[in-house]
Formats: sequence, structure tokens, C-alpha cells
Amino acid sequence: MAFESLANRLQNAFDKLRGRGKIDETVVNEAMREVRLALLEADVNFKVVKDFVARVKERAVGQEVMKSLTPGQMVIKIVNEELVALMGGNVAQLTMAHRPPTVIMMAGLQGAGKTTTTGKLAKYLQKQNKKPLLVAADIYRPAAIKQLQVLGEQLNVPVFSLGDQVSPVDIARQAIEHAKTNHLDVVILDTAGRLHIDEALMDELKQIREVAKPDEILLVVDSMTGQDAVNVAESFNSQLELTGVVLTKLDGDTRGGAALSVKAVTGKPIKFAAMGEKLDALEPFHPDRMASRILGMGDVLSLIEKAQASVDEEKARDMERQMRQGEFTFDMFLDSMQQLRNLGPFEDILGMLPGMNKMKGKMNVDEKQIARVEAIAKSMTKAERANPDLLNANRRKRIANGSGTSIQEVNRFIKQFEEMKKMMKQFSGAADKMVKKSKKKGGFGLPFMGKGGGNNQGGMNFPFNFKPPFK
Repeated sequence: MAFESLANRLQNAFDKLRGRGKIDETVVNEAMREVRLALLEADVNFKVVKDFVARVKERAVGQEVMKSLTPGQMVIKIVNEELVALMGGNVAQLTMAHRPPTVIMMAGLQGAGKTTTTGKLAKYLQKQNKKPLLVAADIYRPAAIKQLQVLGEQLNVPVFSLGDQVSPVDIARQAIEHAKTNHLDVVILDTAGRLHIDEALMDELKQIREVAKPDEILLVVDSMTGQDAVNVAESFNSQLELTGVVLTKLDGDTRGGAALSVKAVTGKPIKFAAMGEKLDALEPFHPDRMASRILGMGDVLSLIEKAQASVDEEKARDMERQMRQGEFTFDMFLDSMQQLRNLGPFEDILGMLPGMNKMKGKMNVDEKQIARVEAIAKSMTKAERANPDLLNANRRKRIANGSGTSIQEVNRFIKQFEEMKKMMKQFSGAADKMVKKSKKKGGFGLPFMGKGGGNNQGGMNFPFNFKPPFK
């Protein structure tokens, strides 16, 4: 999970501050020593760490803290604010041209995930109702053009290519003319990966920049390379005048050195973060949400956005209506599990909930166990999934054989399912009473029922209150 080791270290440091009625300079110094070590271990740039600790210390030891009723919380608040500032403060938006097409130039080292990120950016722009054009300007890497064409087919986005015998400068020039002729909104130039010390290739990038006059020059860097990513960003920025950075593989970066150093060292904002391999796994970088996750406060806003983008709202409303009537079937269970999977790995979802970082050691999600449970449900016939009363001993034996599980596991799952069904029926009755009561008083709306406490007029409904199996 992103920033996991850094988050654990910082939270352990702040545990010593919570509950203290008064914090003096000695206590602050001890906490800052832990923070300094945590940041350095996370491969954050040394100068960045030094300046960050100095700023926090200066604010924490001042009158602002001494007058607070909860000084420990105030120190954590200061660290949170400084982390947000360190990573850029506000969300950095893409610069769009006043007259289309907007030109975005992608640059980076070989192996940083630049071509895949180019495809992800096209997918992101599609969601913004833009019509992107992918441009295959990497003529050096074998199969680079083919890779971009495959991505274009998957996204149903046009790809402009002149083969590998035409110079990237000419490709960029003709691609922009092609976009104007075909009324395409955004041109995304996928340039070749290169070392920042390769003068000839860097000169080629400068020539492309002169011809294309890009509105954005985005550097794609592998966040898992830590401080090396910062050094690369600094070098590219000095030669190309970057407008922003895209961090790839952030979901696998447990340290966070790149994310916490890039803005401070280069002055250029992190505009996007790639949080997975799928083409829709590119998100605008939110410094405030990332700081909240690092400090164990969760990232509920991102979780809500994921749910809104991934959950089939119509299906969720139908499911809610059925559950209100006391219905809950194995088919509904399977649909719910699929909708949860659409949000991403369970560990990532848990990481967005406040306080869950501290629980991870005690509550590891067992993805294999979840898969076994799904296999049991899928091994039932349609009639059995709709009516669990049909599940006699012979049928349970067949289901165990079909799912590769034991009869004991099948029995256990069916028992848990029945208990869950009873709980939902009780909860549905209680919820209905609350809704009726609230309507008499003007209504307050239950969070899982949509606006107005279950009138199904556009509220997001989570599939169901399922507690996944844990080790």
C-alpha cells in the first residue's frame, strides 16, 4: 500500500503526543527526531527533511500550541498542514489551450511506464468529454508504436503514427495538423524514453518542444525509485521547463520519498498518480488526501469518488429495494462482491478508512478466502442461489466438489449467509422506522439510502454491509 512504512513510523511517533495535556520543547524535539528518521528512511531528500522539520518545530513550540486545549492534536495538525504544503498544497489542474488542440508532451526515462501512462491519460481525458489523439513519437524502442496502437484500440482512441523511419519532430508537427483537421481536442505526444544525460536525445526533445509548443510537458517518473526520481525530475526540468510530474507505481511505493520531494526540489507540481495497472488507474494527485492517508486519517473522499465511478448505481438501488423487503440471495451476494472488487483491492479500500493503518497487522484481508467463498456461491445452480432452503446434504456435497472446497467450508458459508440475512432483515426494519420518524420531523436521510432517507433519487448506495474474511 502507498506510504505504508512511512505512515506506520509517523503514527508511532504521534502516539506519544496524543493524550498529553501539555507539550514542551523537549517533547516536540523527541517527536521531530522520530519524524526526521521516518522521512529519511522513506528516501525523502535530506534538504527537504531538514526544512520540513524546522518549519514544524517553529510552529509547534510557539504560542499557537501552548494556548491550545489539546496540544498533541495541534502538533499533528501542523504536521498535516506542512505535509500538504510540501506536496503542492492544491490539486494542480491540466492546462487546456484556449483554442484546441491542447498539446501534452510526455517525457521520462525508459521503463518508467510512460507509454502506459499516455494511454491512462487518454482514458482520463475521455471521462472529461475530450477527444484525445495518441501520437507514436517513440521510434527507437522496439514495439513502442505497436504498444500505443494496442492501447488506442482498447480505448477506442485514434493513434497517429508515421512508422519508425520519420523523425519524431516531423511526427509531432504532422500529428498536430491532423488533430486540427479532424477536430480532436487533445494531442498526447508519447516520446521515447531517454537518460537525462543523453545530450542528443535531450536535444531532440527540445526540438519537439519548439515545434509542438506544448501546453503541458509532463515528466513520468517511477515513484519506487525514491530520491533518484527527484534527481531525474530536477535534470529534466532544467532542460525542458516541465509543467508537472506524473508518479507511476505509487500503489507499490511504501516509502513515499518521490512524492514528498519532487515539488519541493523542482517547484513543479505532481499532477497525476498512477495507482494500479488498469487503464483507469490514473488519478489527479490530491496533496491533502495523501497527507491524510500518511497520518492514518484515511481518504474517505477518494473512496466515495471510486464508489461513484465504479458501482452500478441502478443495480445498487435494486439491491437496496430487495433488502428492504427482506430479500437477500446468493446472486445478490455475488453482485455485491463484484461491485466491491470494482473499487480495487480490499487492502487499498481499507487503507482509505480512518485508523485502518493501525489495524492492518491484526486484520489482513485474505483474498484467497474471499475467492473460495465466491467459488462456493458460483457452484450452486440458479435455483439454489435464489432459494437456500434447497441446499440439502447431497447438494452441499456437489457444491463442495464443484468449488474445490470441503463440505465443512460450504456449511460454514451457508450458516454465515443465513445469519447475515437475518441481520439485514432486522436492520431494514429498524431503518424503515427511522426513516418514517425522520420524515415526520422533516427528514435527515440515511447515508446508505440516498437522498431523503431512501427515496432512491440519486444517492450512492454501497452494495451491502459485508465484512470480508480476515486471517
